[in-house]
Amino acid sequence: MMTVYVNDRECEVEESLSVLDVTKQAGIELPTLCKMEKKDAIGACRLCVVEVEGARMLQAACATPVRDGMKIQTQTRRVREARKTLVELLLSEHCGDCQTCVRSGDCELQDIAREMGIREVRYPGERCAENIDDSTPALIRDGGKCIKCRRCVTVCGEVQGVGALYPQGRGFSSTIGPAFTMDLDDVPCVQCGQCAAVCPVGAISERTHLDEVWEAIQDPNKHVIVQTAPAIRAALGECFDYEPGTLVTGKMTTALRQLGFDSVFDTNFTADLTIVEEGTELLTRLKTALVEKKEVSLPLFTSCSPGWIRFAEYFYPEFLPNLSTCKSPQQMFGAVAKTYYAGKLQKKAEDLTVVSIMPCTAKKFEAQRSEMNDSGAQDVDYVLTTRELAEMIKSAGIDFKNLEDGEMDAPMGLSSGAADIFANTGGVMEAAIRTAYELVTGRSLPMENLHVKPVAGLEGIKEASLTLSDCLPDWSFLEGVDLKVAVAHGLSNARKVLEALRSGLKEYHFVEVMTCPGGCIGGGGQPRLTDDSVRLKRIDAIYREDEGKELRTSHNNPQIAQIYHEFLGKPLGERSHHLLHTHYTSEKNN
Repeated sequence: MMTVYVNDRECEVEESLSVLDVTKQAGIELPTLCKMEKKDAIGACRLCVVEVEGARMLQAACATPVRDGMKIQTQTRRVREARKTLVELLLSEHCGDCQTCVRSGDCELQDIAREMGIREVRYPGERCAENIDDSTPALIRDGGKCIKCRRCVTVCGEVQGVGALYPQGRGFSSTIGPAFTMDLDDVPCVQCGQCAAVCPVGAISERTHLDEVWEAIQDPNKHVIVQTAPAIRAALGECFDYEPGTLVTGKMTTALRQLGFDSVFDTNFTADLTIVEEGTELLTRLKTALVEKKEVSLPLFTSCSPGWIRFAEYFYPEFLPNLSTCKSPQQMFGAVAKTYYAGKLQKKAEDLTVVSIMPCTAKKFEAQRSEMNDSGAQDVDYVLTTRELAEMIKSAGIDFKNLEDGEMDAPMGLSSGAADIFANTGGVMEAAIRTAYELVTGRSLPMENLHVKPVAGLEGIKEASLTLSDCLPDWSFLEGVDLKVAVAHGLSNARKVLEALRSGLKEYHFVEVMTCPGGCIGGGGQPRLTDDSVRLKRIDAIYREDEGKELRTSHNNPQIAQIYHEFLGKPLGERSHHLLHTHYTSEKNN
């Protein structure tokens, strides 16, 4: 510990902290546009400058370590004028019309300018050239709005381990983007949207499909179906000034009906379906390996996260056979909606429009993949993020806070608590373990509240093992087998798991990978800005949703039994295989 002085107030602090950490502990929030949680400071924006006694120049608080006896001033005239000048310089070259910018009202640069009392830009001059990159189905980049904070570079390179974005050039002509100023579609971008989630301005945003969805709703010849991912219910409220982690499932359902959707369903239904199909696939592969002694691709990897799928296609194609052949819950829903549900409505697939509300921008890309049309039409027509749904509700003038709680429609609205926890890192693994354990042993998991705690939480890589005993006769080959599982969230952590498997350092039977930190609750389409404190509140909300349900295991969902009886036949059966499964191909050399 050491003693420092912040605005003449004595503070006892740890020696490993930065000045920015110390001022925050002292209750002072310094402005910053480049610093990211748990990542090394780069001092790119310089807005957090402070005056340190004995230093000739102002110091960037984020990049300055504290030392014993340091005297820090955060609000001197010199500091305030420097910060104001820095913001004015950023505004002078920022090519952004706040009246129509997608980030207006949700822009960190705009907020800081307002807090500093900036009413005019004193330094008119050349502005950055507008450079629109709309090459991908999920994201749009506008180089003219970029303020070179490099947050996108940090999250893409360090958190996701993809490295699609780089700083290039010098001075005013410097740019942030793919190498050689190429478009995103020309480089290995997984379209996860974490860059859009951390961008402080409107330089990177999701490609919106709001106009197309409104047009479909107003088309009398279309029956428009909406599905909502489990993560939405724990985050949508933040767009309406609720605390993070507030569950708004019922209000969301009512809002969707008032918007004009003809059927309101839950992606959780097909999350339950995914567990049945994927669990059967895992047990089948284990049987092939342990009983038939045949070579089979293990470990089995989850396949519900499209950014992870793209990451494997680009960087680790040798592991593609290890991916579950199951489509994601979003795509399973589209396939059964345009076949099973269309049949109940006595309509053709092309008469239905399926809209997804997702926490993920990569879902926009996934919906347009060429493999995703087994219903005879594009399985999912449009994907909206949580942010887009909030915009849609506000544009319709709906008083969200005063809505009554509604219920999802049947037959694809009933789901288990196991489906809810798909939103969290470790949730798919826990849901699969709940079902697999019960199917193999005939008993429920001997866990408090059914939670598998070793795979929960925000640790980047989590491991667990489960030894099966007293197995039912059909599963006797698993007696005494120590099933080893792993969970990774954030693609840089997925890379570590893959490298450990490649080198033979690790051995698993089943691995869950989520693209975004925290899982879907931290997706690239969720309300900004998401840090670990917000992630934990959303995770807790999802667990509360699970614990509040009588039905806690996927295979016991009666509507899942119904769709197999009436339509699919059996897990991994012919119709299930056609509609619910797919394969992926290497993109390494593309």
